[in-house]
Amino acid sequence: MVSLNRDALTEKVFNGERISSDDAIELYRWPLEELGVLANARRDLAKAKSYGGSGREIVTYIVDRNINYTNVCNVYCKFCAFYRTEKDEDHYVLSFEQFDEKLDELSAAGGVQILMQGGHHPKLGLEWYVDLLHHIREKYPHINIHGFSPPEFQHFSETFKMPLREVISKFKEAGLGSIPGGGGEILVDRVRKKISPLKCDSDQWLEVMQIAHELGLKSSATMMFGHVETIEERIEHLQRIRDQQDRSGGFTAFICWTFQPKHTVLRVKNPTGVAEYLRTQALSRIFLDNIENVQSSWVTQGPDIGQVALRYGANDFGSVMMEENVVSSAGTAFRLNAGEIESLIRDAGYEPRRRNNWYELLN
Repeated sequence: MVSLNRDALTEKVFNGERISSDDAIELYRWPLEELGVLANARRDLAKAKSYGGSGREIVTYIVDRNINYTNVCNVYCKFCAFYRTEKDEDHYVLSFEQFDEKLDELSAAGGVQILMQGGHHPKLGLEWYVDLLHHIREKYPHINIHGFSPPEFQHFSETFKMPLREVISKFKEAGLGSIPGGGGEILVDRVRKKISPLKCDSDQWLEVMQIAHELGLKSSATMMFGHVETIEERIEHLQRIRDQQDRSGGFTAFICWTFQPKHTVLRVKNPTGVAEYLRTQALSRIFLDNIENVQSSWVTQGPDIGQVALRYGANDFGSVMMEENVVSSAGTAFRLNAGEIESLIRDAGYEPRRRNNWYELLN
């Protein structure tokens, strides 16, 4: 397929029409400022539908907390500086009492959600997870449990010797409210074999999302880029996400961020810069015409660039994230509270509003 000429492609984007992979390759070559204008037009089209025509003035965020229930993992991804083996002195599994301490702090701060993920622990059984979910749901019914990435669910299915659908169903019955899009990285198996050869493949990642959406669980979609992938493979990743959304319709948001190389086995000659991050986010907004929300990744880019990203298609500033352990293990340590996030949103010319996981406004 041959991409349209410049004027025709511009009109196609402004009209909200679906672009092809060839169109995306062409857009990638355009000046960053032009791409930003097109991405903002797409954002305005998406948000005008949900916020009654005033959505372009609103930027949302959520008050939540990342809780990494264990750092024990047996897939040894080359881009990860967080994982430990059971032989390492600093390996851990959180106790329920430690969960309570974290959730009490979150509740006191007005939080509404935890993002709960861990390593692929080879010895934790189904009962441990089900008991934990029941415990949180019963003691903190106001907190949504946004937990367990697709690779974790594939690991559970194998470890528990249980069909994937049954595992996800049991987790939902116990209190799981939604699923994060972690472990997506790049949904191209050539890339996955290089950076995380022991983790689930692309089809298996998408299989979890298909089943979860069929069971009524919403999820996010992600992309971690700037390592061994090509531009064409980034677009293939976006194509697979868009196709999955066409099938199951359960993605609430898309978040992309750049690979953080510090303290990891995986090395890159030239770490991805700000312009490349903004270009990729803008292109993602244009390509993913069936996903309404795009998050700015201030956690990896820093608050100032997170703010600039609002001019490149993002309508959401992500999370207050009271706790973050995985990305910070790779050398990134940005922190913001709710007041700081709201100031950044206002200074960028938008109205800050708190939301829940389903992008319903809370104030």
